[in-house]
Amino acid sequence: MKIAIVDDDPSVREALARFLTVNDMECTAFSSGSRFLDSLTGESPDCLLLDLQMPDMSGQAVQRALREAGFFMPVIVITANRDSGVQGRALEAGAVACLAKPVDTDLLLGTIRRLEVDDRRSAMAGPGFQYSSAL
Repeated sequence: MKIAIVDDDPSVREALARFLTVNDMECTAFSSGSRFLDSLTGESPDCLLLDLQMPDMSGQAVQRALREAGFFMPVIVITANRDSGVQGRALEAGAVACLAKPVDTDLLLGTIRRLEVDDRRSAMAGPGFQYSSAL
């Protein structure tokens, strides 16, 4: 599974990338939302880990830009903001999960593994079938 990590904190990016790589995932890390968006071409990652509060472009702005550009990938928001309103808005904007920092790695891995299973079920079902699962 290819994972993109977008967080302005280098220690968070490095720790998440290291953890996910050890768990057999291919990771690319970006220090800002705009750098991530600039990297997108025809192929997008299988999943995006996205910080909400970044100086150049907020996570919500990244989510909006992805939708407007026609990129639809599962987004897992990671945030230090414990405000349930902020987290709720991220979920309303299409995030599949919103995890608090410091990130519970077991919860993160479980969320990603569920996305992989859902993706495989969807692919096996064939065209026209929509599989959906609450995370």
